[in-house]
Amino acid sequence: MPSAYYAPLDQPLTSTDDDEEEANIERHQQQHQRRPKGAAAPSIPFLEAHHHSPMAHLRVASGVVGGRRRCLLPLVGALLFLIAFCYFTFGVDTRLALGLGGVGGGSDDSDDGMHSLDGILSRALNETLHLCSEGLFDQRLYVQDKPMEEYGNLPIIYFVTPTYPRREQIPELTRLAHTLLHVPRLHWLVANDQEGCNVFMDLMLKGFGIPYTHLASPMPSNFRKAKPAPRGVANRRAALQWLRQRNLTNGILYFGDDDNTYDLRLFSEIRQTQRVSMFPVGFIADYGVSGPVVRKGKVVAFLDSWLAGRRWPVDMAGFAVNLQYMAQFPNVNMPYKPGFEEDRFLRSIGLRLDQIEPRGNNCTEILVWHTQTKSKKAAVVRLESEYLDGRSNLGALFRSLKIMGVASASDTEGMCNTF
Repeated sequence: MPSAYYAPLDQPLTSTDDDEEEANIERHQQQHQRRPKGAAAPSIPFLEAHHHSPMAHLRVASGVVGGRRRCLLPLVGALLFLIAFCYFTFGVDTRLALGLGGVGGGSDDSDDGMHSLDGILSRALNETLHLCSEGLFDQRLYVQDKPMEEYGNLPIIYFVTPTYPRREQIPELTRLAHTLLHVPRLHWLVANDQEGCNVFMDLMLKGFGIPYTHLASPMPSNFRKAKPAPRGVANRRAALQWLRQRNLTNGILYFGDDDNTYDLRLFSEIRQTQRVSMFPVGFIADYGVSGPVVRKGKVVAFLDSWLAGRRWPVDMAGFAVNLQYMAQFPNVNMPYKPGFEEDRFLRSIGLRLDQIEPRGNNCTEILVWHTQTKSKKAAVVRLESEYLDGRSNLGALFRSLKIMGVASASDTEGMCNTF
């Protein structure tokens, strides 16, 4: 059983070193390149291997040297061409996903992806954003036994849910919707990883009566075969683009997956966010929890079983951001780097440790759980044709289940059924 391990930062509160580090990050965003703090200048292996005897090469006959140079020139030229081709062919996101860094070289996990962020949401490689449907009017008259008018002064929570087609998709969105129905002043942004719009989902979202936006935001094809694939990134980026296009600066942003479990108290907690609030998330990896370490009301470190050199080792469901604060950072971004999405996003909004607001009774309570439904392939049930027409309910039932991606029926194939 793993022993508890947490990642303390060198300076838990504001310090000169912390300010210098943030200044370095800002300079990095402007100059598009920065070596890690304390790292030596990149070395050239050829020079390292031969610097001890600089005169050795002079002893070689000039004719031999000239011949070798003539042989190496085509190889060097071809290598330079290949490097240039890769640099200008691969976009920033692709280079990051391949671990090449944002400038076409290096794989510094602490800082790649921090440059060339301005405008990347609209110029991302093969990324598309399509608005399927939208319902801006809240059709609910009462929430938690109070008329909607009593909640008029509350800031709106923009609840971003990335989702993708699978057997469990519709049931999980339905379960989540019946949690959100109890939350006033909420706009639900559902971004589906699908090329086209799902008409069934449009009708379902409209029927809940919650203000919503349905986006079709497929993952770029470049990343679909990656292991692991950066699932959910295109969806969240689409939501960020939607918020930016509408210049929304009043409200709270929260990333809520469709398979999580939410305590209703969470929404009251995050609605108070001034900059960035954080709180523990249950059912995370080996420790069963991930979240801030708090002393005297201040976040001083982070508890997580997978640190991987991240400055902000938190779960996507473990923080909320005030849109007015986020609006100060036009370079806000979430790159296609699996496992580092939260860290890079929080870096892109210039977060400092002393700005974090611990919620959930000083991070002593679990208000969100990273529950996961066991995924299975959609079933095919074999039924006699007489049960699939209008003579029984099964035809209509399975047509509905097929639209949801849950199951289908056939009179020629599938698992046999006997009544």
